[in-house]
Amino acid sequence: MSVLSDPRAFRRMAAGICLIAAPVLYVVGLAADPAIRQGGDTLGVYGRYPDQVAVSASVLHWSWVLLIPGIIGMIHLIRHRGVLFGHVAGGLALLGVVNFSGLMLGDFFYVKLEAGMPTAAEGARLAEEAFAAAAPGFQIPGFVGLAGLLLLGLALAYSRRSPWWAPFAMLAGIFTAPIFPIGTAVGGLLYLAGAGVLGLGMLRMSDAEWAGEEPPGPWPVSRTRRAGTAPSHQSLHAR
Repeated sequence: MSVLSDPRAFRRMAAGICLIAAPVLYVVGLAADPAIRQGGDTLGVYGRYPDQVAVSASVLHWSWVLLIPGIIGMIHLIRHRGVLFGHVAGGLALLGVVNFSGLMLGDFFYVKLEAGMPTAAEGARLAEEAFAAAAPGFQIPGFVGLAGLLLLGLALAYSRRSPWWAPFAMLAGIFTAPIFPIGTAVGGLLYLAGAGVLGLGMLRMSDAEWAGEEPPGPWPVSRTRRAGTAPSHQSLHAR
């Protein structure tokens, strides 16, 4: 049976790959943003570099979109311990984080306003007013979604399906990566480390473990444990 025809393998691999791809695209999108690279007074920057803004906004949009299947995969793994808490936190994460994707569309309007108005300052003022009006429906729910993502990661750790530090690394990376250039490098690595350990764990686990048909192994799942071989004394000591 091909992966596309196997519901367990396809969903497990899709969630794991998306958790690894999302932070990579996030960092690429931030690095492509001319205002973030310039820093300081960014008035008129979007109007001068519309192509770069288009690339940045599009890549950032997909970085948030790809996080959604990863969140669904995280919710799926919470069983027996903290299920109710995981469902609530996962719902907040899903309904909140997706709003950041919608906000990326605003960058295209920002470009047109800065380039099309008599002055860049007037265009920037109108854009800021529009973003302020959109904050209750998009930006604030987005930050609530990030809080939900943190709580979901803690629920996953409580259910012994992830390391406890992973959600903290993800949130720290998301918030520090826009600080170019050091924050972008360090934050990107933190985000990738936190989301990547979850994604790799999903990719390495068996389909039976993904479906809850066999007990979970240590995270990331070891192939030896999946094969039914008891871990050695040395490996336990190393952990």
